[in-house]
Amino acid sequence: MAQTSDIRKGVVIRQPNGLFVVVDFQHVNPGKGAAFTRTRMKDLGSGKVIEVTYKSGETVDIVSVQFQTMQYLYKSGENYAFMNMSSYEQIEMNGDLVGDDAKYLKEGLEVIIGIYEDRPVSIQLPKKVQYKVVEAPPAVKGDSASGNVTKEIVLDNGLHVQAPIFIKDGEEILVNTETGEYSARASKD
Repeated sequence: MAQTSDIRKGVVIRQPNGLFVVVDFQHVNPGKGAAFTRTRMKDLGSGKVIEVTYKSGETVDIVSVQFQTMQYLYKSGENYAFMNMSSYEQIEMNGDLVGDDAKYLKEGLEVIIGIYEDRPVSIQLPKKVQYKVVEAPPAVKGDSASGNVTKEIVLDNGLHVQAPIFIKDGEEILVNTETGEYSARASKD
């Protein structure tokens, strides 16, 4: 048995009514009262999302999941295809399990897939992903004086991100996959 402090995104927890993968979690330590962990979990059987709150120190039954580094290949209908880098074995993962992380996927991106009983159950993206800017409107003189120091740009995978006004078409940038925000210019090797 594990403690609530072991709860992370992608962890599989056994509940009385089945297995659930943690989609989102938040450790809360209020000024008054006991700390707790708020989770959003998806039922591996039905795909239904539930919210569960655990008191600090409460034990949870975390199921052992095997993690493999895989490469994203393509989207096929509602499924996403990934390939094991060492065995070249391909698996498909349902779009419901990929969730909001789908918007960060691009061909060739290496991710970590959680596998339980030969079935993919979770995905972990790299903290920062590099993209090429395909559309960046030019900065307009006076923008910075008005306090408007960002603009919306479009990346090579179709993602729209707010970025500093100095970013131009064709540049490579890093995007934080946890916040969805511009992180930095990509370093040129």
